[in-house]
Amino acid sequence: MNRGMMLKLENLVQLHCACRQLHSLSYRKIHRTQWKPVKSSTYPMRPIQPHPQLWQTDTFISVVLSQYRLLATKEGKRPGKQKLPPIKPKIERQEVEIQQRMTAEDLARAMDKDIVLQKRGNEPICLRFLSSSVAVLYHQIQMNHVFEALLLTGIDLDSLEPDSVLEEVWIKEVVKKSGMKYKWAKLKQEKVRENKDAARRPPADPALLTPRPPVVTILGHVDHGKTTLLDSLRKTQVAAMEAGGITQHIGAFLVYLPSGEKVTFLDTPGHAAFSAMRARGTHITDIVILVVAAEDGVMKQTIESIQHAKNAKVPIILAINKCDKPEADPERVKKELLAHDVVCEEYGGDVQAVHMSALKGENLMALAEATVALAEVLELKADSTGLVEGTIIESRTDQGRGPVTTAIIQRGTLRKGCILVAGKSWAKVRLMFDENGKTVDEATPSMPVEIVGWKEIPSAGAEILEVESEQRAREVVDWRNYAEQQEKIKQDMEVIEAKQKEHKDAYRKERESLANLTWRQRKAALYKTNKHLIAMRSKERAESDRNVLPVIVKGDVDGSTEAILNILDSYNANNECELDVIHFGVGDISENDINLAETFQGVIYGFSVNANKSVQQLAAKKGIKIKLHNIIYHLIEDLKDELSSKLPPSVVEHIIGEASVLATFCVTVGKSKVPVAGCRVQKGQLDRKMKFKLIRNRDVVWKGFLTSLKNHKDDVQVIKTGMDCGLSLDKNIEFNIGDEIICYEEKEVEQTISWDPGF
Repeated sequence: MNRGMMLKLENLVQLHCACRQLHSLSYRKIHRTQWKPVKSSTYPMRPIQPHPQLWQTDTFISVVLSQYRLLATKEGKRPGKQKLPPIKPKIERQEVEIQQRMTAEDLARAMDKDIVLQKRGNEPICLRFLSSSVAVLYHQIQMNHVFEALLLTGIDLDSLEPDSVLEEVWIKEVVKKSGMKYKWAKLKQEKVRENKDAARRPPADPALLTPRPPVVTILGHVDHGKTTLLDSLRKTQVAAMEAGGITQHIGAFLVYLPSGEKVTFLDTPGHAAFSAMRARGTHITDIVILVVAAEDGVMKQTIESIQHAKNAKVPIILAINKCDKPEADPERVKKELLAHDVVCEEYGGDVQAVHMSALKGENLMALAEATVALAEVLELKADSTGLVEGTIIESRTDQGRGPVTTAIIQRGTLRKGCILVAGKSWAKVRLMFDENGKTVDEATPSMPVEIVGWKEIPSAGAEILEVESEQRAREVVDWRNYAEQQEKIKQDMEVIEAKQKEHKDAYRKERESLANLTWRQRKAALYKTNKHLIAMRSKERAESDRNVLPVIVKGDVDGSTEAILNILDSYNANNECELDVIHFGVGDISENDINLAETFQGVIYGFSVNANKSVQQLAAKKGIKIKLHNIIYHLIEDLKDELSSKLPPSVVEHIIGEASVLATFCVTVGKSKVPVAGCRVQKGQLDRKMKFKLIRNRDVVWKGFLTSLKNHKDDVQVIKTGMDCGLSLDKNIEFNIGDEIICYEEKEVEQTISWDPGF
């Protein structure tokens, strides 16, 4: 084929492409002028036929010409196999940030394309985004870049405008055809919302402050007599009604002393599981009474209580209880406390110490007087006017009242009808009760009160703020939910970006390591690198068989549920059995809990809650375990037993007898020679039915069964201590003099979970 024919072919291909593009443009122009898309008889509507794009004309021509050049060359021998050249460094393509619901104009701007206004005579043509590589054809009309990329797709090009919203698939198509790569733009922050949160009022004018009762928290180790002390002051029997004789809830009580003074006492649990409750009590208190048993001295929770008081910067009064016991040693208690910077007045410190017996009522008045005297020194005052401020001590669900909270009022006066906000919940106060269940009309500063009217259960420890109206309360709750959501999105984006960077770095290193290899070498290297991933797929299929215990936790109050979850957070035996808390909440066990447990094949644990008869029948029908407890350490022990039951039994070898090899020889059986060991039983007996193992130089050489066991020439089943025998194994192994033969049996033993909750 001569050069002239090739030039003619080139011109012919260019003319063909130009005609198809002009036909498409003229067809688009005619239908653009119509206000409605009415079908025309002259130009019937039909889908655009695929044809080469204008920006790929040069590529199309080069492909066609290469075919003709191949035909023009003379036939020759097929070239032999050649070694592939090394991989060229990857050319970094331009990145385009894309996002959902981009318009054509936004996409063009993201791709750095120009904006040009074209005219044909006096008729304006729409604003277009032009590629510099597009030729000027037919009255200098230039096709826009986005239109060119979408020319052969199914999109309606006639309705495409600069402000047209493109679907995700079309956005990606345009970027790919432009020789670029896309990445999702970071989530743009919404328009900054005005902070609608509620906040505490500024400090009150000193002239408005009035005296208030002190808030006193009783702290100490479990079973040191804290609740008994409070019972003696209140003339009640709270301790006798507690499960297991230990306090497991935080209680708030207003006590009238014989002197006429009022004191609000907070009784906190002493068990190790309730650390959060103790910390919550110290942060809203004025004085801490540290109860230490005279015969036990300073214990673990005593030290923790001291630390809570120091963190809250609250003064301490030391109550040395159980001084009526013969083994009591109050002086030893005072000396032990010196190591924790609690210095009594007798040793030159500022901590008052009272020797007492809460059970017999000895020295109770001395403790009360010390408390009142310290409160007078502190000059405790509060503002009882204006909007209410307070703190939630405990929250729970009552069957007749709904969500109920126990709170301490710190400022203002709470009355019925007040609108309160706490955490992400709000309330219109319907009813208020004191610690004895009597209705109260108002609550002043330092007064404990139960509040009814919450929309949802707020968390224990949440701050209570009064707002002007229900609308304002909803605004505050919406803002707090929004702020929490934004914080979660921010944390998730940080994790995603870190993972993306990690994957990109790993991919870049992998490409660099394979840059100078042939394709065969690359294939072998990739297989070797990813071989472990192929093996992992079978493990992923068996994930459904992994050892896991799903649990649902229900508590009577928010603090109890919090304490149980804090204990479960210390679980560290996931390699043995995974512990998955699929749900937790406050209130009695419901049918929804049963259905959820059935879905996950889980166990329901309830603390101081009930399950009615219909719920128990439904659980029995579906095979769901419901485990109810009133003492927290019994619940944890039950949970440990349930976790242990999920573990496979371990196999333990029990040795029955031991023998030593004294001689070796071979016996011909058929055409083969079988090694035989002459042994003497040193300990126990050898039983042919049991398993055996051969030990040489303290290493186990073989495990299995015997094929023969003989005493002289007789086959026997058992050889006892001191007897000689000959034996052969089920595997052809040469014996050495001095080898040991161990006879043993395997027993399955139930495993125990290694998790230690700390008590």
